[in-house]
Amino acid sequence: MQGALASARRALADGGSEPSPDALVLEAVRLAREALAPRLRAVTNLTGTVIHTNLGRALLAEEAVESVAAAMRGYGALEFDLGGGDRGDRDDIVEGLLRELTGAEAVTVVNNNAAAVVLALAALAARKEAVISHGELIEIGGAFRMPDIMKAAGCRLVAVGTTNRTHPKDYEGAIGPKTGILVKAHWSNYAITGFTKVVDEATVGEIAKRRGVPFLVDLGAGALVDLSQFGLPKEPMPGESLAAGADVVTFSGDKLLGGPQAGILVGTREAIGKIKKHPLKRALRCSKITLAALEATLRVYASGHRLAERLPVFALLTRSEADIRAACERVLPHLARFAGEAFAVGIEPCASQIGSGSLPVERLPSAALVARPVNAKGAGRAAGRLSERLRELPQPAVGRIHDGALWLDLRCLRSSEEGVLIVQLSGAAP
Repeated sequence: MQGALASARRALADGGSEPSPDALVLEAVRLAREALAPRLRAVTNLTGTVIHTNLGRALLAEEAVESVAAAMRGYGALEFDLGGGDRGDRDDIVEGLLRELTGAEAVTVVNNNAAAVVLALAALAARKEAVISHGELIEIGGAFRMPDIMKAAGCRLVAVGTTNRTHPKDYEGAIGPKTGILVKAHWSNYAITGFTKVVDEATVGEIAKRRGVPFLVDLGAGALVDLSQFGLPKEPMPGESLAAGADVVTFSGDKLLGGPQAGILVGTREAIGKIKKHPLKRALRCSKITLAALEATLRVYASGHRLAERLPVFALLTRSEADIRAACERVLPHLARFAGEAFAVGIEPCASQIGSGSLPVERLPSAALVARPVNAKGAGRAAGRLSERLRELPQPAVGRIHDGALWLDLRCLRSSEEGVLIVQLSGAAP
């Protein structure tokens, strides 16, 4: 109430009229709600991007949510060996599961995949040369680039081959007394087509072994199962890279794996041992909350049972176009009333994307509610204003503007959210 009174006094001092008592109460309620509202707000993702970095990436399985809640409510054996009564290793929480799922000899986990790559390079090749193909000098979100990662790790970048073609002889010719590591980075967020040639992991692995140099593979998004079983294009799996001769493989926990944000490193006992002893490991380690969510997610994989149902990322990626269109038909009349007569609202086919650098050229057939301004003049501004109104809902709905119209792809609109969206659209006047 004090804030509302102060605002009213400033308005009076500027020549405004005196507000009514009811208006003061409403303003006080508005200010209170604004002050108490969390900054990390729940939103309805209608962008068509399933693993959306700006909206929190992968949704967690219910088992992971329950495990996190339990970990937050009490003490846990995070770094405590219950058998021996001594200090333990927090990596032990997930090591057995990751070894089982990837075939690795050893495992460690940090807070994201960029950190995993930095840590691996720093531990295995600091003050030495890191050899990588020109075509694999990737840039991830926020203009964070592989050359920057190598520099941060204290390595000297040696790029071989060309952007579109690299040969085994390029790796062979670059190895010298200062070489610390060979690196391959998966094209997880782009594609190079046409006159191209890449050196497969098995060949690089053989070169690395013969020349006595460690071999690192950065898979980026990472997948623990063959995605073709869900009708999606197959992505390389950590176990395959290890079998090809990689000493260390890094990948994310919150992309195709469908778990919490984490950087997972799997590899040989010798390589992972060096990584775990590096001082950066402590700075980059995960909390009990992350490890609780990751362990629960990995247990879903280890069970091999109903993955497409229990892991939301797969449930959304495999949702049928017919199911999405049916949701569009249910929501359409409510959006039409919300948008008002200035918009023509209909259902149109569209293509969802996986997101967060995963399977960059693949699109998923979907359906969207499209609100097109009736007046073509100023269509972009009108669509922008409608988008803003949707973001002002109690649970904001986020879509995308394309070609002067607002597109709401309902692939990620879960049944639990559909009713909330309809109620909000029905309760708000144009």
